[in-house]
Order: sequence, then C-alpha cells, then structure tokens
Amino acid sequence: MSVTTDRQEANGIGSPPPVKGTRRRRSVMASPVARHLGLVAALVVLCVIGLVTAGDRFGTESNIRTVLTLSVVIGVLSVGMTFVIIGGGIDLSVGSLVALASVWSTTQATQSMSGSSWWLIAVTSMLVGTVCGVVNGVFVAFGPIVPFIMTLATMAAAKGLAEVISAKKTQVIKDPAFKDFFNSSVLGVPVQVLVFLVVAVIGWIVLNRTTFGRRTYAVGGNPEAARLAGLGVRTHTVALYALMGLCCGIAAIIISARTNSGSSNLGSGYELDAIAAVVIGGTLLTGGRGTIMGTVLGVLIFTTLNNVFTLNNLDTSTQQVAKGAIIVVAVLLQQRLARSQLRA
Repeated sequence: MSVTTDRQEANGIGSPPPVKGTRRRRSVMASPVARHLGLVAALVVLCVIGLVTAGDRFGTESNIRTVLTLSVVIGVLSVGMTFVIIGGGIDLSVGSLVALASVWSTTQATQSMSGSSWWLIAVTSMLVGTVCGVVNGVFVAFGPIVPFIMTLATMAAAKGLAEVISAKKTQVIKDPAFKDFFNSSVLGVPVQVLVFLVVAVIGWIVLNRTTFGRRTYAVGGNPEAARLAGLGVRTHTVALYALMGLCCGIAAIIISARTNSGSSNLGSGYELDAIAAVVIGGTLLTGGRGTIMGTVLGVLIFTTLNNVFTLNNLDTSTQQVAKGAIIVVAVLLQQRLARSQLRA
C-alpha cells in the first residue's frame, strides 16, 4: 500500500493541489507585464555595461541618437514580423523585399515622372512591398506551401529581380527633397525615429484594440479552432503577409533616404535581425502569443547590444556568435515561461 502511494505521489497523483499563493506568483511571472519588466531590466543592464566598458562614448547624446536611428529599420520590420509570427507564420524574405522595394522605387522611370517625385518614390516602395507580401500570403494560405519554404523562395527570387532591375548597380536618388525630408528632425527628434514610433503605435492599436488583432492571436494559437469558429484563416494569413510587405516597403524608404540610393545589396541579413528582436521581445515562434511593446524593447536591446560591441571594437564574427547565443537563450526562456504559464 505504501509503495502504491509513493508511486502516486511521484507521478503527481493524489498530491495536494498547489497553494494559491504559488499559483498567483507563477501567473504574475508569466504575465506580459513581468516579461516587459524583465526586458527593461535587461536593457538597463546593457546600458550599465556600455557605460562601464565604453566610458563617456556610450552615454553621449550623439550615441543615443545613433542607437535610436539604427533601430528604426529593424524596428519597422520587427513590428510586421510580430504579426506574422503571432499568426503562426514566419518570413525569411524581408531583407530581399527591402532591396527590391528600394531598387524598384528609385529607377530612372520612377524618378523622371513629373511632379513631386520624392513622394512617388515612397508610394512605389510601399506598393512593391505590399504586393510581394500578398504573393507570399497567397501561396502560404492557398498553396499550400509552408511559410519557411515559400519565403525562402521569395528571398532568392526578390534578390535576383532586384539585381536584374538595377543591373547590379547603385541607383542614386536625384531629388534632394526625398533625403532632406526623411533625414530631418521635428523638435529634435529624427523623422526616421518618428516613423518607427508611428508604426509601433499603430501596430499596438491594431493588435490590441481591433478584431484583426484578436483574430491574429486566434489563428496563431489554434488555426483549426479558428476555422471552426468561422474565421477566414486563409484570407487573414494573406493580410498578415501583406502587412509584413508594407513594413518592408516603409523600411526600404528609410534606408534609401539614409543612403540616398537604391541597391540590390540593401537589406542583407535583416530577416535574422528582425526575427531575433521579435524572439527576444517574447513572441512565441509557435504563434499565438506576443506583444508590440515586447518587440520594441527587443529591438532596443538588440541595437544597444550591437552598439556596445561596436564601441568596444569587437569584430563582426564575435557579434554574430553573440546574436546566435542570445536567440538560443531567448527561446529557452520562452519555453520555460510557457511551461510556467501552463502550470499556473
């Protein structure tokens, strides 16, 4: 009798239920607020490390502006990637789509059109990105082709098309108004940073205050249950990838203004950076959970880490190793928090 009881207790059968206080603590630890506080703490630790290792160079106003400016492109892409991953997908083509949008929007034909060519460049970039996103979404939703394979194919195709359009040459933007507008400042805040803030705020509102956001969580959490509930899972998937493409177009505008050119070499490696920032921000790669606030904090952590590496003269190979290690640690923490939430 005692042996049977021991086995039951070892397997959790017949053991006393967890104390309410313990369950409450686990629930708080697994809540979005706790995860955001953890990210803020990690960002503060990184800033302290930067101040200690890089001295006065890290805390200067110019360096802070540099960190914020460098976070813009990855930040815009990460907002779109958050929607896609929460919805149960992934997009490996974002870097190539940025290159294609920048090249297509800065061709001689686009720039030679009469009128305000600088805004035409911006509109063309967003249209190209959105259309490419729709193509990804259609094949993923109606193909059916798994997102990894489809976006991997798009990555190669978009890169090749960008090289064909530009003939592997850098296309210089001739209208100075384009560069002047997107490189200007409003009340001391760079316009590029304001663009990122606007994209992040709109993304937060859409994800947390609209039916589209609730459907995104439902589709990513359990697509079959969402389908049985009457949600258009396929059309919603197409919309998610279209949103990702739009973010690629916006990112292409920013980087084209920063370099005053369009090139097929732009955007290389951006897909890894965006996915890493989203994962660091607490979005589950399996879908169904994530926040825009966490993604923004993940972007800032990621950019600050790169800045600390650069100020300490660490080579790019070391930075890549550190990025990979951070992604692994972030995924392991996600799994642990997910188990804690289930127990709670």
